[in-house]
Amino acid sequence: MKTYRNLYFDLDRTLWDFEANSRETLQDIYQKYQLYNYFNDFDAFFITYLRINEKLWDGYRLGSIKKDFLRTHRFTATLETVGINDEALAEKIGNEYIEKSPLKTQLFEGAIELLEYLKPKYKLYIITNGFKEVQHIKLQQCGLTHFFDKVFISEEIGYSKPRPETFHYAISSVQSLKEESLMIGDDLEIDILGAKKYGIDQVYFNQNHIPHNERITFEVAALLEIKNFL
Repeated sequence: MKTYRNLYFDLDRTLWDFEANSRETLQDIYQKYQLYNYFNDFDAFFITYLRINEKLWDGYRLGSIKKDFLRTHRFTATLETVGINDEALAEKIGNEYIEKSPLKTQLFEGAIELLEYLKPKYKLYIITNGFKEVQHIKLQQCGLTHFFDKVFISEEIGYSKPRPETFHYAISSVQSLKEESLMIGDDLEIDILGAKKYGIDQVYFNQNHIPHNERITFEVAALLEIKNFL
């Protein structure tokens, strides 16, 4: 067993329950803007949004679209599926989503207990691809800020996971070594294989038991399972 000193956590979908918090925010928006007049039900709106948002995020990570376009167009495209062609409304909803969603505080089960267990033993860091104006707010609202020595946000450092430059920036910034470092995240491609390609060990938080054939260092279905080997 290696002796790890530095643990790097993803934030969204690893500690912060992105789907639950996003759903709660969009339910508020759905009611406020009376979108029930256009969609069959909230789930139809939510599923459509998730599909469009994920595709746009893929483009953003690859650098083919800009942040401002993503923030608005995900709602423009969602509304267009039911015949609403209103750029001003989409922009208003996009801004409100960015303002309200980071205030939501649902974490995955065991997140706080795990961080309390790890904090005395390791240096803890965040590496996230999220927007800079919301990620710090999420950490503060959920009472997580004090656990982490530094937060690395792709928009601030100039690189996004899974690019190796992202991991290199984070590790070199804190004078860490690859063999002392461990990446913990939920996304097989972005967090886990990105870290593996760079040359650091990984913990795949695979709560939905998604099948795969990759050789990774550790895999857990619940956060507290990490206590079994750290």
